[in-house]
Amino acid sequence: MSLSERKLRVDKPRLRRKGKGQALEVSVPAYNAMRVDSRLGQRMLSILMRGVSTRAYQCVLPQMAQTVGVSKSNVSREFIEASEKVLKAYAERRFDDKDILIIYIDGLIFGGYHVIAAVGVDSEGYKHVLGLADGASENAVVVKDLLEDIVARGVRPIRRRLFVIDGSKALRNAIDAVFGRDNPVQRCRKHKVANVTEHLPKQFKDQVKSVMRAAYRLEADEGIKRMEQQARQLEILYPSAAASLREGLEETFSVNRMGLPSILSRSLHTTNIIESPNAGVRMRTGRVCNWKDGKMVLRWATVALLETEKHFHRIAGHKQLWVLKAFLDRPDQVKELAIDRKAG
Repeated sequence: MSLSERKLRVDKPRLRRKGKGQALEVSVPAYNAMRVDSRLGQRMLSILMRGVSTRAYQCVLPQMAQTVGVSKSNVSREFIEASEKVLKAYAERRFDDKDILIIYIDGLIFGGYHVIAAVGVDSEGYKHVLGLADGASENAVVVKDLLEDIVARGVRPIRRRLFVIDGSKALRNAIDAVFGRDNPVQRCRKHKVANVTEHLPKQFKDQVKSVMRAAYRLEADEGIKRMEQQARQLEILYPSAAASLREGLEETFSVNRMGLPSILSRSLHTTNIIESPNAGVRMRTGRVCNWKDGKMVLRWATVALLETEKHFHRIAGHKQLWVLKAFLDRPDQVKELAIDRKAG
């Protein structure tokens, strides 16, 4: 029978009809009810999401005489069944009642498999897991399907939103195709700095990082000017680094042009807000060594990210989100106010 997360061996009571031949044994309803307990899968799910491996699951239980049903294979079966239910429930979750202002999109890697995750922030600053897809952000079909699924579940393209992305061209094109070209897009500065410095020898990495980070603190036009100066210095000896710096450069300064309070803008120029929950996902899936297929990866990623969602805090600067909302609703008016504020 099932008792919380463990199954206990019991002597099976038998009932038989009178007579001879096969199939005379009668099932005992009360005994069958004890054997099947839907809470078992959920309890296993909860334990595995705390970083316990399927092999170590039996070790977390109190030592009891001949417990059964806690083998690695049984835990895996129970996890698959429970996680499939989570996936089904998540696929039916809707966001019609949420005014999603910001959508962050970034990827996770599980062994040789990729998963794209999208996290939205509503007008009150609360974060929501909007969608996940099995594939890389460079895969145009995958990212388009992910965004279309988000739309189908209530995040309509009828309002302008800020998208914060890792810099993938396929992802950028998919945003235009699904949500329209009028949405501001902020390229993640952390990814940009990493991409540029990957093309440089070790002795120049820190210097270029410092220049780029200083430029990002300037007004957009001045910052882009400083970046161009850095690109010209790099293009003779390190043309790949210069090309990487120039690629999508304008969109790394999108937030700078909005006239937002600094505490809020710091939350909007990188995908750190999604990389933080991704760290929670890695903590919950780190003990899995053998990723068999994309379906398994998607199950684990979805369950782990939804578990992490329970601990989300509101975005830093959420009290100033009304300024971003005003910009998205009336960008020209907000720009005028930002210019007036700067002049004053």
